[in-house]
Amino acid sequence: MADFVYRTVMHDIKQNILDNKYDGMRLPDERSLAEHYQVSRSSMKRAMELLSQQGIVFKKRGSGTFINPLYLKNQSLFRYEGSNLGLTDSLKVPGKKQGIKLLDFNVVKASESIRQDLFLNEDDFVYEFRRLRYLDAQPFLIETGYVPIKIVPELKPENLQKSLFNYLEDTQNKVVTKAFLNITVEPSSKEDQERLTLKTTEPVGVIEGIFFLDDGTPFEVSTMRIHYQYMRFNTFVNLNK
Repeated sequence: MADFVYRTVMHDIKQNILDNKYDGMRLPDERSLAEHYQVSRSSMKRAMELLSQQGIVFKKRGSGTFINPLYLKNQSLFRYEGSNLGLTDSLKVPGKKQGIKLLDFNVVKASESIRQDLFLNEDDFVYEFRRLRYLDAQPFLIETGYVPIKIVPELKPENLQKSLFNYLEDTQNKVVTKAFLNITVEPSSKEDQERLTLKTTEPVGVIEGIFFLDDGTPFEVSTMRIHYQYMRFNTFVNLNK
């Protein structure tokens, strides 16, 4: 319940920030916010810590808590706020609805590189799937993923037309909470141009990732090829000395 409370408060404050409800780019003090939301000071402090960690707000000693203007100017496409790192929950584009089209679904013997990434044995098999993701009618991401059969033995094609990570969480109570991502940009391929409606001169963003369950087990190796217009990420760097 405590987890639900501070996250609910954090999401509401974030929406208020996007709706420009705080005058002078400054938030009320924590005591006033705690009273407004009728939550404990510890829950309020945790909510503010998360907002600060995400680079949405910053504290100025002796002056209060302020909204980061760069957050409002350059909002990231990916906002990891839910219980897992799935794209379905983390992709947030106001006014646009997500869609998923399954392109391919196969069971294959894991290649050497996939075995290394997922710590599999030589005789292990994986699901190989390819999906095309949409925002409204605009295709923006081609996803190729590999998942060990021994982790999700009853996975079906229809499960991949929605969030895979939510399916895993709902059916097996397993949560994907960690990832190693490599982000690059390269010239678009012919398939990129056809599926993502790119011109031959336009690039494509590429995210290669290994996703891990909360117990540290590698769950998926994935490559995502993204329309360059949606390649927008934010990060917050803090040097503690």
